[in-house]
Amino acid sequence: MKRKLCLVAHNVRSLWNVGSFFRTGDAFGVEKIYLTGYTGQPPRKEITKTALGAEEFVLWEHAQDPLEIVKKLKKDGWSIIPLELTDNAVDLKDFTPSEKICLIVGHELSGVPQEILDISDSVIKIPMLGKKESLNVAVAAGIALHHLRNA
Repeated sequence: MKRKLCLVAHNVRSLWNVGSFFRTGDAFGVEKIYLTGYTGQPPRKEITKTALGAEEFVLWEHAQDPLEIVKKLKKDGWSIIPLELTDNAVDLKDFTPSEKICLIVGHELSGVPQEILDISDSVIKIPMLGKKESLNVAVAAGIALHHLRNA
């Protein structure tokens, strides 16, 4: 059975990152993107420039509160998997995904809200080899989606 993927992007400021979510989501067969909080949403020229039109055919929805979306997805059998730097985060290379994964990314500085972390099935992180502790949110989502699609 082909793994199902969806993406929740919460409070992502950069419209170019949002456009990248659409283009990357299309590449890896993401079923739906949930844009929550103040994450920008189409139509915006910055999103279209980066998405190259993917925002026209990747399903998406906007909601102010990510918690209600995440709770509904969890109830519908999706594994809730934030990409976040926490003490209990599992290295992406060591994570075995289930058949229905909801990847969650958050604000570039403050991350995924604690109330979502609290109801998550697991938290994943990308092992970093350099001096910086994190990646751009769109790049990180792309790496994680690639792994989750192909693991």
